[in-house]
Amino acid sequence: MNETVLLLILAVSFLGWKTKNLSVSGAIAALFTGITVSSAFGWRGLVVLGGFFGTSSLWSKFRSSAKTEIEQRLAKTSIRDWQQVMANGGSALIFSLLYIITEDAIYMLGVFSSLAAANADTWASEIGPLSKSDPISFRNLRRVEKGSSGAVSLLGTLASLAGSFLIALLSLLLFKEISTESALLIMLAGFFGSLADTILGAFVQIEYRCRRCALITESSEHCGIKTEGMKGIPLVNNEFVNFSASFLAGVLAIMIAHLIS
Repeated sequence: MNETVLLLILAVSFLGWKTKNLSVSGAIAALFTGITVSSAFGWRGLVVLGGFFGTSSLWSKFRSSAKTEIEQRLAKTSIRDWQQVMANGGSALIFSLLYIITEDAIYMLGVFSSLAAANADTWASEIGPLSKSDPISFRNLRRVEKGSSGAVSLLGTLASLAGSFLIALLSLLLFKEISTESALLIMLAGFFGSLADTILGAFVQIEYRCRRCALITESSEHCGIKTEGMKGIPLVNNEFVNFSASFLAGVLAIMIAHLIS
């Protein structure tokens, strides 16, 4: 990795903090992730990673006033801390390290598929709530309030496909090792990861209810008091689900590539 690329990563991380897209810890985590990915795949890998972080930040700001009520349900704000950054980029970091250690090109599929899943889920989460109709819960197949974990809408599903497609397209255009078939695998694995995220959110992710205002939330505190558990496993929060889903997407792509090779 040359000095220009390092300075670029430093600049992007700093701007992420200055524009309040990242907290201090989030900027440090983004810096570390950027250095690892670029060490493995050079500036091209950084472009793919930037495609995820950049578009995610843009969509989080798009019509943000319309999503103010939904943010109350979330445990974290749109200013991403290190846990949120690693939940979405940690899998790509792991697969990048495996590529550096083994020099096996198959881990490239793991990196880009995990990023496709993270991008798909983020686009669905940021664009889906703008739908005119309420989403449908995977858990009971009933319509639930926008922003509820484990629920899908047509707009959110289309956004998920588009987010996964973007990462697959960037991978195809930037890397000669990525064929059209590999790009299709990345897109489908990314979409699968987003779907897995929704299913995990519906059945195992922790969800609470405020004892004072009865709001259903992902936060263990609301209205200044402790919330009560409604469903899910206490340790399985949104960050755990995001990381698991993106990692599953990367593993799936690698397994399929092994089977068909």
